[in-house]
Amino acid sequence: MDKIKYRSIIRTEDSPQVSGMEGTQVLPDTQESDAELLDAYSRAVVRVVGSVGPTVVSIVVGKTLQGRRGEQMGAGSGVIVAPEGYIMTNNHVVQGAGRIEARMADGTALPARLVGADPATDLAVLRTDTGGLPYARFGDSDALAVGQLAIAIGNPLGFDSTVSTGVLSALGRALRSRDGRLIENIIQHTAPLNPGNSGGPLVDSRGRIIGINTAIIPMAQGICFSIPSNTATWVLPQLVADGRVRRGYLGIAGQARPLERSLVQALGLSANQAVEIVSVTRASPAGRAGLRPGDLIIAINDASVTCVDDLHRFLSIWPIAEPATLTLVRGRQRVTLPIIPTEAAVAHPVAG
Repeated sequence: MDKIKYRSIIRTEDSPQVSGMEGTQVLPDTQESDAELLDAYSRAVVRVVGSVGPTVVSIVVGKTLQGRRGEQMGAGSGVIVAPEGYIMTNNHVVQGAGRIEARMADGTALPARLVGADPATDLAVLRTDTGGLPYARFGDSDALAVGQLAIAIGNPLGFDSTVSTGVLSALGRALRSRDGRLIENIIQHTAPLNPGNSGGPLVDSRGRIIGINTAIIPMAQGICFSIPSNTATWVLPQLVADGRVRRGYLGIAGQARPLERSLVQALGLSANQAVEIVSVTRASPAGRAGLRPGDLIIAINDASVTCVDDLHRFLSIWPIAEPATLTLVRGRQRVTLPIIPTEAAVAHPVAG
């Protein structure tokens, strides 16, 4: 009786609408059979692989380790992004490499050299002197949708030109780079990746690069990550022009710190957390601006600051040598100070 009684809660597409409540929309019948849909899916993947596959290279590197004799060999993937021979890959694939070789899908081995690297986004650009190479085009990662097809091409575990497929399972993830900075808008997907896939492209159903494959979670299945194409296209011209990404530097070390409720209320603050300055480098922008250990940074220009990543984010886009305004809490007073970021000569993983 109970089963019969509660069958009324089951809603199908033919069930009447409940007053004041709205269920999900049932999608219209496509009039295509599962076999036809699978065939269309297969054709799409085959078409993409035929177009993009020749642009994907295997990256072989030789690294000389201190205290060891001979070279340690490493491998990863890359994708040719310009006919002049520019190749994009992961920084961790080529970091410390003394010798780099790019092997084309047809087996051709091309000597390559490092043009530039950005540890903060784990991206690097190589170049081979061979011109007229096939290359892949970038798509717009801001236009992606969860659930759409994702195709990864690379060289996992030494198996060249391996293709795997999946879907975009989440957008807007964040990962830590090896220098401690936060890489934002990371793409999470289910296209299987393995060691050696790093640096290879993630492409959409039209063969456009939507990400550069970078990481997996060990022992987890179906959780893979790619750096979004819009990050890659922001980094690429800077690495080609300067060999590095120019970011601002303040000269502080800091940490997130919760604010007392009474302080938040007294000063009318919009957040209950700030960045506490732990130390200030002498002769730095922060030192010249008069910042002190113990100051609490709550904003830079109009951007709220609640953690060190907020400072990194601002310094990545703010023009170097352009004056900015820091808003602090010093003691129990709100203070504003002008500051002029300089270019960071090296990575500063603790703070800006």
